[in-house]
Amino acid sequence: MSDPNIPRLPITSPGDLLAAVPYLLGFNPIDSAVIIGLTGTRVVVASRTDLPQPGDVAAWADEYTLTQIRMLANAAATRAIAVGYGPATTVTPVMDTVIPRLTAAGTDIFDALRVTDGRYFSYTCQDPACCPIDGVPFDPRRSDITMHAIVAGCHALPDRAALVASVAPTTGPARVAVTRATAHARSRRRALINQAGRDGLIRAGDDAVRDAFARYADEHTLTDDELAWLTVLLPVPAIRDAAWRATDDKPWQAAMWADITRRAHPPLAAPPASLLAFAAWRRGEGALACVAIDRALAAHPGYTLAQLIDRALRAGLPPSVLDGWPHPEQPTA
Repeated sequence: MSDPNIPRLPITSPGDLLAAVPYLLGFNPIDSAVIIGLTGTRVVVASRTDLPQPGDVAAWADEYTLTQIRMLANAAATRAIAVGYGPATTVTPVMDTVIPRLTAAGTDIFDALRVTDGRYFSYTCQDPACCPIDGVPFDPRRSDITMHAIVAGCHALPDRAALVASVAPTTGPARVAVTRATAHARSRRRALINQAGRDGLIRAGDDAVRDAFARYADEHTLTDDELAWLTVLLPVPAIRDAAWRATDDKPWQAAMWADITRRAHPPLAAPPASLLAFAAWRRGEGALACVAIDRALAAHPGYTLAQLIDRALRAGLPPSVLDGWPHPEQPTA
């Protein structure tokens, strides 16, 4: 999903568009199929998936095409651009299969491109004056789009693996310290339940959530003990929902949940990772939201909040569909 807070970039050519793609996704795509949805001249949605093996294209395309059609419709996109990153042997079978299906479903394909070894090739333009058979060389590092994106505060990681690594569990002494702090926090939670019951636990959770938000808003982080205490309380739905209601599209909130997700004792990562996904989604950072969901479901495959956000992401729903929700009196996941 594109970030509505990013200023419009002056895209006037396929090379400009390709220079912008990494900033739409948050990383540089490799061996990927990318669909970009537009309303008029404005990008409203962008999605990426791994290219299938050539022998798997037909079966893969059935689900992929339906997903992209739903995504474009939910984003109110009026036309689309398809881009394949990789060699012709893997990109062309995908384009030859997906483009006719999208067109048959009523999608207006503005262009279809392949990016291979620093050159782009068009599947829709046959004019050698603008689309020579040996492709058009382009260097995104020399593009004005890259300069505009950087000035606007956008960033693009080298690849998706770097994005996954950005939410991966910490290791070494930091992991040992939080594991030890989590054991103490669990003992503290049991003692609190015995002393003050569920109501006391929820009050403590509300305090922990409020303290965490105040700490990160002030550009500080939680100590290991504070983080461990929060993460043993977040699995309680009422406490998780208090954190959920407080989470919106502020950059420091996504950074907060990313820090907590990385440092949390891995079995307790599902709630903070889901909240990171929600914060990223609200900011239009769909790629970060997706890897956060993967992290949440790896920790707890049946976690309902992660599943809910995952379905919304796969459908290409805009973040605005959950503006003002969950309401304190409404049931949540």
